[in-house]
Amino acid sequence: MAPVLEKKLLGAAGTGDTMENSTEDDEGQNLWSSILSEVSTRSSSKLPSGKNILLFGEDGSGKTTLMSKLQGAEHNKRGRGLEYLYLNVQDEDIDDLTRCSVWILDGDLYHKGLLKFAVTAESLKDSLAVFVVDMSRPWTIMESLQKWTSVLREHVDKLKIAPEEMREMEQRMVKAFQEYAEPEDSTPASPQRRAPAAGGEEESVLLPLGDNVLTHNLGIPVLIVCTKCDAVGVLEKEHDYKEEHFDFIQSHIRRFCLQYGAGLIYTSVKEEKNLDLLYKYMVHKIYDFQFTTPALVVEKDAVFIPSGWDNDKKIAILHENFTTVRPEDAFEDFITKPPVRKLVHDKEISAEDEQVFLMKQQSLLAKQPATPTRGTESPARTASGSPRPTGRTGPTNVASVSPMTAVKKPDPNMKGAAANEGVLANFFNSLLSKKTGVPGSPGTPGAATGTGVQGSAKKTEAGFD
Repeated sequence: MAPVLEKKLLGAAGTGDTMENSTEDDEGQNLWSSILSEVSTRSSSKLPSGKNILLFGEDGSGKTTLMSKLQGAEHNKRGRGLEYLYLNVQDEDIDDLTRCSVWILDGDLYHKGLLKFAVTAESLKDSLAVFVVDMSRPWTIMESLQKWTSVLREHVDKLKIAPEEMREMEQRMVKAFQEYAEPEDSTPASPQRRAPAAGGEEESVLLPLGDNVLTHNLGIPVLIVCTKCDAVGVLEKEHDYKEEHFDFIQSHIRRFCLQYGAGLIYTSVKEEKNLDLLYKYMVHKIYDFQFTTPALVVEKDAVFIPSGWDNDKKIAILHENFTTVRPEDAFEDFITKPPVRKLVHDKEISAEDEQVFLMKQQSLLAKQPATPTRGTESPARTASGSPRPTGRTGPTNVASVSPMTAVKKPDPNMKGAAANEGVLANFFNSLLSKKTGVPGSPGTPGAATGTGVQGSAKKTEAGFD
């Protein structure tokens, strides 16, 4: 012990070289320790693999288009059944790159059994559920959310996860919802990893959940994405949507989000609105990256509500502007589907039965007054029966009848067959009257024709007298 004490005393007494060498050694040792510690930290904090994003939604809601845009792919080839894409995720702090799998389920419920290839009991805890709804068809939003969340819940129940493990996953979702804190205003862009939580008593104080919060806990993060929000202007012009309609839609979606502890974001691929924000938020929920964007509720077509921020009191602010609807009214009663406008060429035209058509024409002809027509246009030449009505008392010499008295209107009380015969008689009488009134020699074709017709009419008349 004595030499050691002596060395310390000598150094303290004024041996400068010894002190400088000791300080340099300490600094070098600390430098190497920090380098080794940093390397060890980087090797143990690599981005995890095997993360999944599950997309659900109706056909045409824009699921594939949205993910292709985030992926940076120019083409947009829509598949069937279960599509697979991936997103490149990079952590600049540790210079690491990984791929996040994206599974897109077809909008037809027939393919829901394919979920077994995307979600297993082991991969469920590493998954994010994204439900996509179409703002250009707002009347389908709530029905779509109810349908696809039920599909996922049914699949999760079939996985037969141990109750203890499922309870742990649900508690993790509850804690994440309760621990949400408003991000700070100024945030550097470089650090992507989550900032260390500040220690203290405030960390342990968690507010209890509301009555309607996380009542349908799936055990995994949930995000609801409204696509095609650029259609807000179209809804205002063509369907007369007002601010009240959009507030009512947002109110119902946000209350649905509370039940699942979900976040909400409005996007538009056409206008490239909130796409970068969507990517950052998904990466934040899956890889625990630092996220610094606060809630956005001012613009009706660019809403963003992170999980844990919302509550019933904040949603009630939307209800203050309601005038013609109440918050508890059914969604489909106020947001109704517009009537379908059928084009003219789409109208089905059925041909009328031939006999029915002919009977109608016959009745119309019977009601019309007889008018002098050409013999070639009259279809009654082949009709059987007498050309004069039975029981008619008139001059037997048809040639002496004047043109005015020859044209006789049929009696409206007369039956259809008798009326037709009257029309025929009037027609022939008019021809005879015209021929007798026209001067001409017996040798002319007109005179010969008139004589023939006249003789035939007299013979027929004599048979009925």
